[in-house]
Amino acid sequence: MARAIAALIRHGEYSQQVDTPSAHQPYGLTAEGRRTARKQADHLAELIDQKAWTVAGRIDCSNMLRAWQTAEIFAHRLYQQNESALAIDCYDALAERGVGSVANLTIVEIENIIAGDPRYENPPADWKSDSHYCLPFQGAESLMQAGIRVADHLLWQMKRVYAKSTADADTVKLFVGHGAAFRHAAHHLGILEFEQVAQYSMFYAQPVLIEYLDDGSWRHIGGDWKLRDANSRLD
Repeated sequence: MARAIAALIRHGEYSQQVDTPSAHQPYGLTAEGRRTARKQADHLAELIDQKAWTVAGRIDCSNMLRAWQTAEIFAHRLYQQNESALAIDCYDALAERGVGSVANLTIVEIENIIAGDPRYENPPADWKSDSHYCLPFQGAESLMQAGIRVADHLLWQMKRVYAKSTADADTVKLFVGHGAAFRHAAHHLGILEFEQVAQYSMFYAQPVLIEYLDDGSWRHIGGDWKLRDANSRLD
């Protein structure tokens, strides 16, 4: 049976508000973000050519502009190589962790709102990176919940890719999204131990390749996780 491979691609560098934990910021890639995405798209195209992989005809990405722009760059590069256009489908399921009704407020603003509402307890000091903590606002979710959402989407799509695979054509499907959600999804899929989720990040636009196996399990087959800087953002 042919192999079914998912390429997890974190968006490129983007313009963002300072000290704002929401990853649902509607801003696009910086010039450096575009440059990095083009470079990584070139590398992936070379790998696909070397491995003689077939590319699934649709790229899945989150609805954030930076993810869509990154997907566009990869789609354009792979079209140049294969002369076959790739469609881009945007999914809420691939979004980063949502903070609900306090989206795009600063850390100080969020903590002041919590402190001023007698219904809420003060959040833990590391609430932004606590995988299990969920802000007490409508629509908010924890990082683990976001990871489950993304893992479910990956499983749904890669089962379809695997079912359509032929004996002689390994297929790679691209998913463009966000670092923390992808890492927590990798934990739910059995690729990362829980302790590794906090230890690693993802390089901008550099694919991490995971293979969906015939017994329903997954394995990491290529692309490096980034050793996490303690002061870096979660996304």
